[in-house]
Amino acid sequence: MKIYDGGKILIGLLIFAGAVTFPFYYNIGKVNAKPDPKTDTPEILKWEKEQGKKECVESKAYMRTEHMQLINLWRDSVVRDMNRQYVSTTNGKRFNMSLQNECMRCHSNKKKFCDECHNYLAVKPFCWDCHIQPKEKEETKS
Repeated sequence: MKIYDGGKILIGLLIFAGAVTFPFYYNIGKVNAKPDPKTDTPEILKWEKEQGKKECVESKAYMRTEHMQLINLWRDSVVRDMNRQYVSTTNGKRFNMSLQNECMRCHSNKKKFCDECHNYLAVKPFCWDCHIQPKEKEETKS
């Protein structure tokens, strides 16, 4: 069996391989800065001053990796089971399961806290499809 169009097939394979690997070669040396979520909101600073430490619903490591699962758990628990109380596995404290009234109370800097990481990871959460997006306070320089 002979391949009569071997040259055309080879050129086609090279073009295909180039097209598939182009994004990798195009982005060599281009690095996005790792996000640094800001936890310096007035509520968190007040909590830290009163309690001597920053404290979230769960540990920092857990919240970094599992916060979306926690928010989904809260959504299902509130909407399906009418349960609004969450007991932290880290510290045993009770929290009201509410994105707007619990999470955003402390993390009021959505642009610096939420959006920075979500944009870096190219994630588009659907939280604000149902919830009202918090209004950011304009920082005034004096």
